[in-house]
Amino acid sequence: MQYNLSSIRIACAACCLLLAAHAVTAPAQSGYPSKPIRLIVPFAPGGPNDLLGRIVGQKLAEQWGQSVVVENRGGAGGTVGLDAAAKSHGDGYTLAMGGSSNMAVAPSLYKKLPYDSVKDFSPVINIAHVPYAVGVNPTVPAKSVKELMAIAKRKAGYLSYASSGTGSMSSLSAELFKSMAGAEILHIPYKGTAPALTEVVSGQVDLMFADLALIQPLARAGKLKLIAVTGSRRAPAARDVPTISESGLRGYEIEPWFGVVAPAGVPRDIVSRLNAAIVAGLKSSDVIQRLDALGYEPIGGTSEQFAATIRADIAKYAKIIKSAGIKADL
Repeated sequence: MQYNLSSIRIACAACCLLLAAHAVTAPAQSGYPSKPIRLIVPFAPGGPNDLLGRIVGQKLAEQWGQSVVVENRGGAGGTVGLDAAAKSHGDGYTLAMGGSSNMAVAPSLYKKLPYDSVKDFSPVINIAHVPYAVGVNPTVPAKSVKELMAIAKRKAGYLSYASSGTGSMSSLSAELFKSMAGAEILHIPYKGTAPALTEVVSGQVDLMFADLALIQPLARAGKLKLIAVTGSRRAPAARDVPTISESGLRGYEIEPWFGVVAPAGVPRDIVSRLNAAIVAGLKSSDVIQRLDALGYEPIGGTSEQFAATIRADIAKYAKIIKSAGIKADL
């Protein structure tokens, strides 16, 4: 049998190319992670974003035997750290905590946002909802959402609400309430949730939409009235408290969330491995107990479901911001 020398050379070259390609792709598929992972938390230590990020980092480290370094990189409402993540290499070794505020609200709130929440990230998993609630000062003669709406409609501008800042989740929750109820409530923004709640408790401001985990202890102490939660269903930590939707404002729903994202371009198999590992962590008994103690509701699900949530909420908050005429600069 005779062989064509040129054919043999072409076949050998093809084999070499296949082997080289396998050598490049194999580590991404079977060797990940082979070094420490950086997890950017775009807020200061101590908040829900940070707490959930550290839970995720701990569970990934336990499962994979690689350290996960949490880097707190706050600024500009969580957009500075998220921008740093977006500009990182898409190899799976840089992750970030993305939330409703910096991924869904920011695109409509800021004119010069340095990243695109849809195009610049690979959504990994939605970790948890942080239930919000309506806390009212005891001197306000309203024990329900219906009574609160009645007062707001009868006396335009008579009621006031505090927020942790213009464009914050607390202010957008109230603005959606105002819009759907057809009521006028004066907005008084503060630099943070703590000072805002303090003013509501003291009676300087009438009410606030804020994290249920912060309002509930104040309500138990008699310092606030907890009249409703903002989610689509009752919160597990307060099953006797109705939703705003079932209290007379049908269709109202605000559910702030926190999830893990990676820069765009991360290989699909790595996103899948990250998703599966975090899902496993969310199902562990210690994480379930910690989230329950914090009043957070685990979500989980696929990366595709998380991507759909991001797109839907971008459109939702865009309408609220436009309707309220909210503007902010980075």
